[in-house]
Amino acid sequence: METLLQNHVAFLTGAGSGIGRAGALALARNGAIVVVSDLDPNRAETVVAEITARGGHAHALGLDVTDDAALEDAIAETNARFGRLDILHSHAGIQIPGRLDEVSVDQMDASWRLNVRSHFVAARAAMAVMKQCGRGSIIVTSSNSGVQYDREMIAYCTTKHAVIAMVRQIAVDYARFGVRCNAICPGFVDTVFNAGFETQMGGRAALETYVSETIPMGRWGTPDEIAESIVYLASDRSSFMTGHALVLDGAESL
Repeated sequence: METLLQNHVAFLTGAGSGIGRAGALALARNGAIVVVSDLDPNRAETVVAEITARGGHAHALGLDVTDDAALEDAIAETNARFGRLDILHSHAGIQIPGRLDEVSVDQMDASWRLNVRSHFVAARAAMAVMKQCGRGSIIVTSSNSGVQYDREMIAYCTTKHAVIAMVRQIAVDYARFGVRCNAICPGFVDTVFNAGFETQMGGRAALETYVSETIPMGRWGTPDEIAESIVYLASDRSSFMTGHALVLDGAESL
């Protein structure tokens, strides 16, 4: 176990699989006490079992981040239980493909609730604790779709651009209180979250071709690579960084 984040308390959403899981494991490996929340409580418990088996400290929580009261209560209860909250990684999201004429209003609303509104609610609840303590790191998952424009992905791109704007506004408003807020913007990482892009591109083979031929590095990113950036933003290694959209995409967006 590393000690970079020793005694720090981290609250994570969408941490039962993929990038969220990798981030939870990495934070715990660096000494943080990690509250692993996920819509599926069984997935959260599996991640916690992995962490504890490796000597780390974690707690599992089933959580629907679109339930404002449940999300706010979970963050407040984490602070009450451990006496502090140092890190929020608000990661839960949804990917709905389609052009303007293909995405329904309900689908856009679902994208907004998960990809923007839930992050707002989580950040607001965490800030109530962090501002009083004069410290904290809020990390929100956006996407490299938030710094470019994907074809036929109006709901996803719109919400991912919006969340970067929100992160920057939070950063500039709360820097003087010692709380930092940054976004991570992953490109193609090989997880089940890519189902929307796979559908939009016409199947797995087409997606694999895109990754190998269009991304300058010619490969997928890995959840562990993204997790290292989560640790960086959570720790004092990034102590002078706030309001940043950290792009990790093998130069796809360039």
